Amino acid sequence: MFKKILIANRGEIAVRIIKACRELGIKSAAIYSDADLTSLHTRMADESFYIGASAASESYLNQNKILELAKTIGADAIHPGYGFFSENSSFIESIEKSGITFIGPSSKSVKMMGSKTAARTLMSKNNVLVVPGTLEAIKNVEEGIKFSEKIGFPVLLKASAGGGGKGMRKVISKEEFKSAFESTKREALKSFANDEVYIEKFIENPKHIEVQIVADKQGNYRHLFERECSIQRRHQKIIEEAPSSFVDKDTRNKITMAAIQAAKACGYFNAGTIEFLMDSNKGFYFLEMNTRIQVEHPVTELISGIDLVKEQISIAAGNKISFEQNDIVINGYALECRIYAEDPENNFLPSTGKFLHYKEPNGIGVRVDSGFTSDSEISIHYDPMIAKLICWDRDRNKTVQRMNRALNEFQIAGITTNIKFLNYILNTDEFSKGEYDINFIDNLNYTSLLGDNLSQSKDEHETAASILAALIKSKKLSGQIVNSSVKNNNWWEQNYE
Repeated sequence: MFKKILIANRGEIAVRIIKACRELGIKSAAIYSDADLTSLHTRMADESFYIGASAASESYLNQNKILELAKTIGADAIHPGYGFFSENSSFIESIEKSGITFIGPSSKSVKMMGSKTAARTLMSKNNVLVVPGTLEAIKNVEEGIKFSEKIGFPVLLKASAGGGGKGMRKVISKEEFKSAFESTKREALKSFANDEVYIEKFIENPKHIEVQIVADKQGNYRHLFERECSIQRRHQKIIEEAPSSFVDKDTRNKITMAAIQAAKACGYFNAGTIEFLMDSNKGFYFLEMNTRIQVEHPVTELISGIDLVKEQISIAAGNKISFEQNDIVINGYALECRIYAEDPENNFLPSTGKFLHYKEPNGIGVRVDSGFTSDSEISIHYDPMIAKLICWDRDRNKTVQRMNRALNEFQIAGITTNIKFLNYILNTDEFSKGEYDINFIDNLNYTSLLGDNLSQSKDEHETAASILAALIKSKKLSGQIVNSSVKNNNWWEQNYE
């Protein structure tokens, strides 16, 4: 097993990896930027090293600095987490050549699956059904319109090197194709340094279902069932479930086998996720492969009992998968809500600044993965996710009830969050029945999102915020409870009449 792992990431995923290292008796080394000088991951790691200025391009995306640091401190492995360099085949190849172990798949597998068009071609050759569309990037507007008319509008324009919901446009007619094509190429070039774009048939009202797989270097493959990830805003997941209430046993058997087939096609090892679109008849189509640990991996851990990060580390060290397929059964139901520093009332604009108060919920079946504490600050330089709140119980209804309770007990002040927005979603009829698709949030009526809480006047909001600021200044809040939303006037009436 490894002696020291350099964690090439920050925030909650860095904290998550540090905890896994502790349990395995491995020394953890963190990197930090100017903005993360006092961050939780910086303080928790056994060793922490300054990597550069706050901008990610000068710190967490500085390939040479990270690799040189790993060599200097004697790290025998690098864990990339998710985002940043986790799916950068050239970075992985540099690590491989250095003699340091990359905790993840090979650079070859990542390169094969990193191009969406190449991945679609590979899946087609290996009998994994893909969404109808081009297998290569389209060269010009004329070619794109001709193909779109062949398969029928609406279509999706997608960046070949894309991910995270970027570089994607829905096109409903040939009249708007040219402008959509040009804007998609511009966004793709800006986000991925690659302006290649391909076309997929737009599937009406699909569900987003993904399968967690793990594979070792000895050629063993396992799946850990599926996750339901259809609650998305601008193609970004915000609520995930495991298992999916929509997927029956027969469909589960088919989609998990298809996922393993997809992983085998690229000679994959370590943890990975195969993403599918599923139509209303439970037909499913390969969407893409994420060659890394996923943000939503905790829901799979809770229903399977498998620590995916520890499994990643063990596999990277050359060990076989620690479990047999028949050993794993679905145990209960898990739900994850991503807590973001953003304002649902103001077009989800990011909220930055220091926490005035921060306290996480707890109790049986409640887990919080976060990289923040009460003295933390939300920076403009990085993703605005504050925490992942994950709940487990014996069935879906009980899990949703537990999540509602935990969300209401999550105490955050000083930063605007999406907590009430998440509460609202969980209590809609569509979510309660599991009858939703990836267009669910787009179809919500924002003006009535949070009921009475959002109908309060601007004066009421400003009054509550003023009271909070005055109480903190006078230190009257010491030892008291601050609700997750200063807009909850019931709390103020009960505690400070």
